Amino acid sequence: MQGASIVIIILLLLVLITLYKGIVIVPQGYNYTVERFGKYLKTLQPGFHVIIPWFDRISNKANMMEQVLEVPSQEVITKDNAMVQVDGVAFFQIIDAARATYEVNRLEYAMMNLVMTNIRTVVGSMDLDQLLSHRDEINARVLSVVDEAAGPWGVKVTRIEIKDILPPQDLVDAMAQQMIAEREKRAAILQAEGVRQSQILKAEGEKEAKILKAEGEREAAYREAEARERLAEAEANATRMVSQAIAEGDVRAINYFVANNYMKALEQLAAAPNQKVLMMPVEASSVIGSLAGIAEIAKEALGKEGAAAETPSSPAAGGARSGRGSPIPPTGGR
Repeated sequence: MQGASIVIIILLLLVLITLYKGIVIVPQGYNYTVERFGKYLKTLQPGFHVIIPWFDRISNKANMMEQVLEVPSQEVITKDNAMVQVDGVAFFQIIDAARATYEVNRLEYAMMNLVMTNIRTVVGSMDLDQLLSHRDEINARVLSVVDEAAGPWGVKVTRIEIKDILPPQDLVDAMAQQMIAEREKRAAILQAEGVRQSQILKAEGEKEAKILKAEGEREAAYREAEARERLAEAEANATRMVSQAIAEGDVRAINYFVANNYMKALEQLAAAPNQKVLMMPVEASSVIGSLAGIAEIAKEALGKEGAAAETPSSPAAGGARSGRGSPIPPTGGR
């Protein structure tokens, strides 16, 4: 009786183990590969599955989510023989669990070596300056090569990023000195450009000022000439009127003409820069007396001209002339 109980317990254990092995629950984000007698049979998607226990087994539990692969730092020689240390990070995703299981051994190790060797290849084909300034180009080239190489493994490489590029310290110091020299050069160029622009603007301003000055002088000369022309016209008109008045025998015109010129001469003498003391009889009575004498001379001249113009047979005309205040008596007996 006791032996039968042991057998029943063993059978129950076998049934439980069989059920446990035959029921498979695949979590989300994973795919399970199933083998039967050591040969690939199928891939189990997320969910509840039943397999034949003792004949089928789970060979690999493939993580189908995007994974991150840290690429360790490595020394790389650039095209211009500069030694730099480069590290990075790669993002990949398994898209075919069967191929990732059976086409490559140790997938992550293979991916790491694939990324490292291609980083070394791409970095070694570039100069140091290009390497430091074209990081996006390095990422794109490495990604293209690695993704193409990992395609047969059922893996999709989504991103590869270079994290750090570290040149030697002496090279960093030389680059810093070069950067300082370049900035000083740019500052000198900018300063020279500023001086040049300032000189150009100053020259343009002086040119514009000279043009405006010449325009002003031309306008002033034009207006001065116009004023002189009008003054000359006025003087000509005045002279013509005085001449006409003298011709008609008006003594006041002669007095005005002589007095005007006399006063102008005195004004010029007084305005001379080297004239310090002016001593001459310029009293009002003397000037008036001088003008009166000049007027008498003009009257006498006009009287003589009038007497010469009269005929000998016209005493009436001579009397008329004497009646007008002429100093010459009638010459009727001549």
